[in-house]
Amino acid sequence: MKLYYHPASTTSRMVTLFAAESAIPMDLQVVDIFGGEHHKEPFVAINPNRLVPVLEDDGMRLTESSAILKYLADKTGSPAYPKDLRQRARVNERMDWFNANVYKDFGYGLVYPQVLSYLAYPDPVAHKACVERGLEKTKGWLGILDQHLIGPNQNYLCGDRITIADYFGSVMLEAGKLVGCTFAGFPNVDRWMDRMRALPNWNKVHEAFYGFVGTLKGRSFVAV
Repeated sequence: MKLYYHPASTTSRMVTLFAAESAIPMDLQVVDIFGGEHHKEPFVAINPNRLVPVLEDDGMRLTESSAILKYLADKTGSPAYPKDLRQRARVNERMDWFNANVYKDFGYGLVYPQVLSYLAYPDPVAHKACVERGLEKTKGWLGILDQHLIGPNQNYLCGDRITIADYFGSVMLEAGKLVGCTFAGFPNVDRWMDRMRALPNWNKVHEAFYGFVGTLKGRSFVAV
């Protein structure tokens, strides 16, 4: 299997963390997204969406991190994607919830517009409104995550066992480090994130990302 990715990419790290923790062998091909390689051939022919990651396996290509995680878990028989219909449905629900709700407001409303110039609004008033709305909506989603999806009695998103939903959601929230987000106001989220950060391969997988975070020190951001 071959994975086109970038080590600082949020959606790439979801996959590489699960692969590392599950000892899934993979040929890693870096795509220089900071240099614009994803907008050039031959990568555009590989993924016309111009996004990473992309998984290639025996002539098949998958271009969405959620689908890639499910495929890898199924291919390897990982307990992180349970076979039981209801348990699997819960994992799918949590992943969809993060993708449809949290990433839209947290990632593309709050975090990325402040650090990636091509996602910022040219009009300062519109940009400010986007970030402020992103912050407000993010707090709402974090409150639901804290009180209703994790709560005080669960270790992970779907109970007491780690699933691919945990890899997906925790790496997504870690993107908040770019603007200095903390989750101290959401103790169950904070506890869950600490548990995920304690995974053996977490720091190695996040090394390039944390390096990128370091380049932003000293700048002022709006953050949770």
